[in-house]
Amino acid sequence: MIPIKNPWKTKSVEKVYENPWIEVSEHQVKNPSGGDGIYGVVHFKNYAIGILPVDSEKNIWLIGQYRYPLKTYTWEIPEGGGPLHIDPLESAKRELLEEAGLIAAKWKLIQTMQVSNSCTDEFAYIYLCEELTSATPNPDEDEVLEIRKLPFDEAYAMLEAGEILDSLTVVALLKAKILFE
Repeated sequence: MIPIKNPWKTKSVEKVYENPWIEVSEHQVKNPSGGDGIYGVVHFKNYAIGILPVDSEKNIWLIGQYRYPLKTYTWEIPEGGGPLHIDPLESAKRELLEEAGLIAAKWKLIQTMQVSNSCTDEFAYIYLCEELTSATPNPDEDEVLEIRKLPFDEAYAMLEAGEILDSLTVVALLKAKILFE
């Protein structure tokens, strides 16, 4: 790839909010056409981690939970955050055990992605894992989770019907559909 020169000029950056997971800053900029503008940026302090567990009969696990920002209940693959200084695979193993109560012997990174690059720097890793062993789930104290094991084709039909909207889950199911064919 040919490197592309950044057409934006940053005049100043002000942190407007921070918590343990994110930092929000306002950037005073000169935009590519030379005009003054502002840009709000959300910096994530963790990677987004998604895991698609698949057993020998091509069943997968989805996690149901209420998502506060959207005020809705969603079905998702096991997912969570992984600290930037820790190998994303280690975070994936932890999340799989915490949320689905599963341990996997075989792991494959199937996708990396920028989750919403118009206003955040969040980066995601999505894994497919196999050779599963059951264990005891241990969700975070702020999680009330429902675990659902179902055939991959049924989960894919949920995606096609618009019942699955979570970005990591959508990408994982679409990628798996390609890999399974």
